[in-house]
Amino acid sequence: MTAISLGPSPARRDALAKRIRLLVAATITYNVIEAAVAITAGTIASSTALVGFGLDSVIEVSSAAAVAWQFSARDHGVREAREKTTLRIIAVSFFALAAYVTLDAVRALTGTGEADRSVPGIVIAALSLAIMPFLSAAQRRAGRELGSASAVADSKQTLLCTYLSAVLLIGLVLNATLGWSWADPIAALVIAAIAVKEGRDAWQGKGCCAPSAHSVAAMPSSGDETDACGCRPGCTCCS
Repeated sequence: MTAISLGPSPARRDALAKRIRLLVAATITYNVIEAAVAITAGTIASSTALVGFGLDSVIEVSSAAAVAWQFSARDHGVREAREKTTLRIIAVSFFALAAYVTLDAVRALTGTGEADRSVPGIVIAALSLAIMPFLSAAQRRAGRELGSASAVADSKQTLLCTYLSAVLLIGLVLNATLGWSWADPIAALVIAAIAVKEGRDAWQGKGCCAPSAHSVAAMPSSGDETDACGCRPGCTCCS
């Protein structure tokens, strides 16, 4: 029986918290720009899908802002105390996103909200598809090492924005080239279902994290093993 690490040292925690603050700031900045471009381009092109994408960016900002509030505290204990409230805000953001995407998809399928051709829309969707995966992955790694379910949940919100970017891009391109206006809303409904699941997990406090300070010392020596979600043995918030 050998002792296992109870998580990162205080110095490492501070470094990870600073990294998360920077990543969240970058996410908020980009999403504000994305929202402005998408809503403006969507209004000009009469594209419900583009306007919906812009509103999704606003929802993403609210989620990231909640994490920014949590990690604005320098004291680790205060950040932990804010974790549950932050997760609730993120969960509501997921549910709001799912509701809007579903409504938007239904409107598109009934022929009242088809996505029109928009070059600015295609450009912003392509940029988001290139940028968001890196922001999401970086925040997810930091959140897991730090043991913050809220940081991991927000990274999933960012990843969902990536999926929406792909859906929007495919929908706009197919609609512009082949007239397949139904492609976007069908894929969007799948994403809405994923958003509901992620919202439920966030509300319940589920996420992948480092072993907590209450993890017991006895563990098999193969400490590098991870489960399907990338958690190490001893993680208490993956179940």
